[in-house]
Amino acid sequence: MSKSAAPGAVADPNTAACCAPLAQSRMPKEAAGSLSQAFKALGDPIRLQLMSMIASAEGGEICVCDLTPAFEISGTTISHHLKVLKESGLVTAERRASWVYYRARPDLMRRLSALLDPDAA
Repeated sequence: MSKSAAPGAVADPNTAACCAPLAQSRMPKEAAGSLSQAFKALGDPIRLQLMSMIASAEGGEICVCDLTPAFEISGTTISHHLKVLKESGLVTAERRASWVYYRARPDLMRRLSALLDPDAA
């Protein structure tokens, strides 16, 4: 982890206003610190699957009650992975009664995607 990104710090996608694709120019240190948290969060297979389920959910959101049964790990472990996704800025969460609903943050997803586009003009 970079020294500029404190452990457990919530990434702010607005401060990660960025950058030309990596294949075009060097990324500023400030942007690298906050965006690396999102890439790191997606580096785990469970979190990548969770992110896919959240981002592709019908209606743009999904209940934790629909995420947990898709895995053969404990609910506590799922909650940890969801917390990492939330702290990285990739998802938002809203509690409704006893359930939490998750939504993807398309603004940050677009930034990450644009960084990796080798053909961007």
